[in-house]
Amino acid sequence: MKKKIVVLSGAGISAESGISTFRDSNGLWENYRIEEVATPEAWNTNPELVQRFYNERRKQVIESLPNPAHQFFHELESGYEVVIVTQNIDDLHERGGSKHVIHLHGNIRYSKSSGPNQERKYYPINGWELSLNDLCDEGYTLRPHVVWFGEAVPEMDKAINHLIDADYLIVIGTSLNVYPAAGLIHYVSNSCKKIIVDPKASELKVDSSFIVLSKSAVESVSELKKIFGLE
Repeated sequence: MKKKIVVLSGAGISAESGISTFRDSNGLWENYRIEEVATPEAWNTNPELVQRFYNERRKQVIESLPNPAHQFFHELESGYEVVIVTQNIDDLHERGGSKHVIHLHGNIRYSKSSGPNQERKYYPINGWELSLNDLCDEGYTLRPHVVWFGEAVPEMDKAINHLIDADYLIVIGTSLNVYPAAGLIHYVSNSCKKIIVDPKASELKVDSSFIVLSKSAVESVSELKKIFGLE
């Protein structure tokens, strides 16, 4: 039976593919306020602005390519059961080859109903533009398949169930500042081997049981390959 690796990934891994992050000094929040584009209230107040914001992000995602860190996790599948739990709304893990990806905050390549049955069905978006004239099967306007601030995280329980029996946990490209996702690291067993990868990993709030790699996601690949016997 293969050992199980759960990867908790964040914006840092996709930043190396050229996707802007929200919290960096040159990130997307520089031009938008959270309240304007990433809350249910924003959608109710100005759906045109919200739709335009996510259309811009979707275009950027489509034009970006998976990097060696994304591809490394696909390589790991040759010898391990690998589950990706990502905070990212891009699909670079899937395009990098990973077969089991849980999107905690949604997937921008999909839309969902703005009505009461939002999690019943997700609709693939053809291209990068979603229009306010696009409707779900029940006649409601389609909105981005993204978990906004103040909304529940439907995939949390699924992620927790995988973390509970993980043999390895790799935390990569996340500052562990966004909750409830950041709290997932506390669900692994005492026997789980834990690794954290981030240029500022030594400053993050993790206990001494973590192997700390103070590198970017791409820079860490060669060392991770050694740890997991791929070199």
